[in-house]
Amino acid sequence: MDAAQQEATARARELQRNWYGEPLGALFRRLIDDLGLNQARLAGVLGLSAPMLSQLMSGQRAKIGNPAVVQRVQLLQDLSGQVADGSVSAAEATARMDEIKKSQGGSVLSASGHSVGTTSGAPTVRRVVREIQSLLRSVAAAGDIIDAAATLAPDHPELAEFLRVYGAGRTADAVAHYEAHQN
Repeated sequence: MDAAQQEATARARELQRNWYGEPLGALFRRLIDDLGLNQARLAGVLGLSAPMLSQLMSGQRAKIGNPAVVQRVQLLQDLSGQVADGSVSAAEATARMDEIKKSQGGSVLSASGHSVGTTSGAPTVRRVVREIQSLLRSVAAAGDIIDAAATLAPDHPELAEFLRVYGAGRTADAVAHYEAHQN
């Protein structure tokens, strides 16, 4: 790999960190490990071709262009956490992955206010935050969101803060912001 390719890959990984919270290679490897998948199966569940998944993992491509795929990534992240904490068995995880594979994306929240693809009960704070982040990051890059926030800041500081925290910040900071503004 020449210097220009290395620079392009480093830039793509930095963009991924801004958009998704971490480089997609690390995120996808964690999903593969946690859910007992291989790359081909992960690509199939996400609705990506194996070469596209490989390009995203290696930093040859920066952005997931399809919002439904981004949503499936989030659903798999949630499922991975449930498998890790023991609330979902391996067999149930396999069935849930089949449901995730069939999901078409669409609206982030259903009319009832529950997250699409969840079991029963209200969505968790982290899940709501991740869905807000995904929606913002599917329409603009982090740098563009920060620029928009700077433009809004003089007249609408609260809205500017929302854009910065959810559109370009870390999930933990967005969760703290969400919880602080719930009453």
